[in-house]
Amino acid sequence: MPGETLNAPPPLRSASPAARVLPKHLLYSIFARIGGSGLDTDAFEALRASYRSGFLGKAIAYDNRQKEIPARFIHSLRWHPVRLISFLDRPYYYGAKKKYVDWIASRHLATGRYDLFHSWSGDCLLSLRVAKKHRIPSIVEIPTWHRDRGKVKADEPAAAGSTSNAWWFRKGKSGLLLERKRFIEEYKLADLLVVLSEMAAETFRVQGFPEEKLFYLPRGVDVERFRPGQRPAKFRAIFSGALIERKGIHHLLEAWHRLNLQDAELWLVGSVHEEARPYLKKFWRDTIRTVGFVRDPESYLSQSTVHVFPSQWEGSAKVTYEAAACGLPQITTREAGDVVRDQVEGIIVRPGNVDAIAAALEYFYRHPEMVERMGSAARRRVVENFTWDHFRMRLLDAYEIAMRMVR
Repeated sequence: MPGETLNAPPPLRSASPAARVLPKHLLYSIFARIGGSGLDTDAFEALRASYRSGFLGKAIAYDNRQKEIPARFIHSLRWHPVRLISFLDRPYYYGAKKKYVDWIASRHLATGRYDLFHSWSGDCLLSLRVAKKHRIPSIVEIPTWHRDRGKVKADEPAAAGSTSNAWWFRKGKSGLLLERKRFIEEYKLADLLVVLSEMAAETFRVQGFPEEKLFYLPRGVDVERFRPGQRPAKFRAIFSGALIERKGIHHLLEAWHRLNLQDAELWLVGSVHEEARPYLKKFWRDTIRTVGFVRDPESYLSQSTVHVFPSQWEGSAKVTYEAAACGLPQITTREAGDVVRDQVEGIIVRPGNVDAIAAALEYFYRHPEMVERMGSAARRRVVENFTWDHFRMRLLDAYEIAMRMVR
């Protein structure tokens, strides 16, 4: 709820959906698929909440990979005309696809059939304008932080004019990009902004957003799929996620190289991006195993001793939920989300602090009893606070608040 202590999520409510002030026809749009992994899972669980409560009108997404929600509720854009410009660099193609989702959603909203709109930051500027015009309550989820990450920035200067053909081409191409001003206007137009962590909320507070416009919605995890396994005989640290600088992989590699722990190993589970390769070469040890991308991260997490995720900024990293559900203590940052409390379910370090990462790794290496204590606390925390049932119930709270705001 707005203004709550974000590290202490409220318990599930027992009230039935029928007792709530909920919409009759929800329009949901997202630049993702329905069903799958990552954001696709978030979208599916969000739609489950409205479908099971009987008010899902339509969902607009780039594909449908689940069967629980009937296909008639999903407007799939799998075969979309934006594919014709797929030859463009990723930022332009990415922006064009998001704007196409937005255009389709705005046309649905203009029909007057929907009484609540739920979308994602960057996906919905045109739709929010239509929603505001028709007094349709709107919710926008923020996948990471405020666009300015809590810093006050000046408006972007307008581009200089030109009459050359090259300028017109560049202007048309640049129009596909997602500019800062798009996100800023979306924040202002939305009735309710969904934030995933305390750090994310703070980036909006410093920009002057009132508490009543912010709603805390942590993610969930499948606690049956992600379960504790047998601890390995050898100390095994694991990193799960894309191997990129933003997630602090270079800091972890440097810390591991400094320690040179005996009878210990580091597993890196995730796609190896080019920016990580110089660090892998520089800090390589034979105790490191690069696994690559996997579709069953639970198989690797459940075989490990401690999860290390020193991310520099996230919204609320799903892997922290997954690792906790597998009973792993974690070495992570406050920027990665709110799942881990310092010295309870793991150790919180500052982003980029290689010394602190190394010290935390050595602490768990030398104190197996703390691995067990914090690992048990981690599993308990997600079971009691961060299941997908918790997520869907909180989402219904957000819908009720948004409906009341525009009454």
